[in-house]
Amino acid sequence: MMNKLGKRNISLLLTREIVGQALKESFIKLNPAVLVKNPVIFIVGIGALMTTIIVSLDVFNNNFSGFNFQIMVWLWFTVLFANFAEAIAEGRGKAQADSLRKSRTKTKARRLVQNKEEIVWATDLKKGDTVICLAGDNIPADGDVIEGIASVDESAITGESAPVIRESGGDRCAVTGGTKVLSDRIVIKVTSEPGNTFLDRMIALVEGAKRQKTPNEIALIILLSGLTIIFLLVVAALPAYFGYSLKASGLPESQNLPLPVLISLLVCLIPTTIGGLLSAIGISGMDRLLRKNVIATSGKAIEAAGDTDVLLLDKTGTITLGNRMATEFIPAEGFTTERLANAAQLASLADETPEGRSIVVLAKEKFNIRGREVKQLNATFIPFTAQSRMSGVDLKTTTGSIQKIRKGSSEAIRTFIQNNNGFYSQEIQNIVLDVARRGATPLVVAEDEKALGVVHLKDIVKGGIKQRFAELRKMGIKTVMITGDNPQTAAAIAAEAGVDDFLAEARPEDKLFRIREEQANGHLVGMIGDGTNDAPALAQADVGLAMNTGTQAAREAGNMVDLDSNPTKLIEVVETGKQLLMTRGALTTFSIANDVAKYFAIIPAIATFLYVTSSGNAPLDALNIMKLATPESAILSAIIFNALIIIFLIPLAMKGVKYRPISANRVLALNIAIYGVGGLIVPFIGIKLIDMLLVFFHMI
Repeated sequence: MMNKLGKRNISLLLTREIVGQALKESFIKLNPAVLVKNPVIFIVGIGALMTTIIVSLDVFNNNFSGFNFQIMVWLWFTVLFANFAEAIAEGRGKAQADSLRKSRTKTKARRLVQNKEEIVWATDLKKGDTVICLAGDNIPADGDVIEGIASVDESAITGESAPVIRESGGDRCAVTGGTKVLSDRIVIKVTSEPGNTFLDRMIALVEGAKRQKTPNEIALIILLSGLTIIFLLVVAALPAYFGYSLKASGLPESQNLPLPVLISLLVCLIPTTIGGLLSAIGISGMDRLLRKNVIATSGKAIEAAGDTDVLLLDKTGTITLGNRMATEFIPAEGFTTERLANAAQLASLADETPEGRSIVVLAKEKFNIRGREVKQLNATFIPFTAQSRMSGVDLKTTTGSIQKIRKGSSEAIRTFIQNNNGFYSQEIQNIVLDVARRGATPLVVAEDEKALGVVHLKDIVKGGIKQRFAELRKMGIKTVMITGDNPQTAAAIAAEAGVDDFLAEARPEDKLFRIREEQANGHLVGMIGDGTNDAPALAQADVGLAMNTGTQAAREAGNMVDLDSNPTKLIEVVETGKQLLMTRGALTTFSIANDVAKYFAIIPAIATFLYVTSSGNAPLDALNIMKLATPESAILSAIIFNALIIIFLIPLAMKGVKYRPISANRVLALNIAIYGVGGLIVPFIGIKLIDMLLVFFHMI
């Protein structure tokens, strides 16, 4: 039903449905309460209304003016074209939202209540409820898998037809309402309230219902409003100047500039081009990001991405594939490999992570050690935490004593052994260093005060990631890998992946400290993560990109969600952010240059009848370099050009200017050379052509 978000049919720039809806929205947006949000276009709307009143009074007094009527029409077109630009951008998001709504079905859920299954509607589920999903079931709500493993079709969200694995434990436990279980059985704990699911929020975001103006956009609106006030004062002073000049020329006061002409001058001189396209640029930036399968919760996040210069990446699941697999048991001197494997398996029986399961399987394959029944062991399992960095089991022996078995990082196990009055040998440390130097992760297994040996967990770096990090480096972005591994393993993985720096043995508070440190030094920090432990860092970062495969906590903490769960996607996010800023800068430069050109094109043309000598020469006619036919033609040509240029620039506003990985100074120079110069030249050509057409068709 749906291809990838960025490749759906609605990704075309314009479709009949979008254009038709945008035309309707253009008139709906004439509502003053909506129009006032764009001060520049609001001023144009007031001018159009005043001209309409003047034309109506002229008709009522049998003094109809075709010139005033044409001004009125093109002023309204200017407002409508600006509304149309915004409506086109919004229409694409609404079309995407409609296609997402079609992916939602009214489903029933198998809710567990006191270990009994009951059938309820998905809309009746509340946060904290537990539901069972079997093969063929639609997942009724957002949640985390707390039991089992299954293949899930997430094409309704990501657009990818290939199924993904969702399992309890680890960072691949999050599931999204509206997706479908293809195999096996999973138990899900609901993490969202009805009407506030990931899909609901996604629909609201792509519709633009929650789009807020960014700080840069607000600053630009203030600048444009200031320019509008300046030009308003300039236009307001013109009647006094013309009155004096008319008197000096011996001409009647009745030839002074009428109100429709003054309104036309004001509209042509204020920055209506960028004012009309500003919202479309912002909305289209979010839309372009969405077509790359990334959802941004705000335009501010996209702009921040454009200025990001430090990127923190969680190693597991981001730089590496995430499923570290146990490949070898390396015993310490005095202990057999079988004893080490047995202890490691006991410590992993309740471990639902892929690493824990791989240890159980490896022990079974190498020594035929069968997984024991947990209830028969009389055991207390110790879960892994980011603070302790180890997990294990406490076994009650026949003598009544407690046998403590732990597996974890070398430093955590060293502390555990020393707290039990044991000795952590140099031999164990040498094994740890050897495994780490090979780019793998060593897990030390201890039994009470004795270290039995090391489990070799193999880390696999994702293909092509080194080249992508090289691209980030060219863009001036520093990459920092964050991992809980020891420094030796971290250094080996960092070298293989090609990151600039790494932070080893990192706890959640260490990630937060590093982000705050970089921010205190004036850097804008981007963070990529997928686990619950990454959530605080994602929330603190200027740009928090959460993987869709990650936990619900991570997805809620970030201000962006990558539906493809591709950690290198930040490159595209940064490019989109930079392209958004470059597009806004380019069109602002064009608009201001445009206004300057119109000023020098119009003012001399409407003043050519002043100071005419006895020989019929008008000194100010020398300034009319465009040789426009009449003052009325000059005004009308300018107001028509002013309206049409908005339509011609809509494709550029939506597509964005071509991204170039260059410095801000170079961008400014290019904007002035291309859009500044272009903004000065285009009005002269456009206004002259329109003037010629008006004369040819006798419209003036």
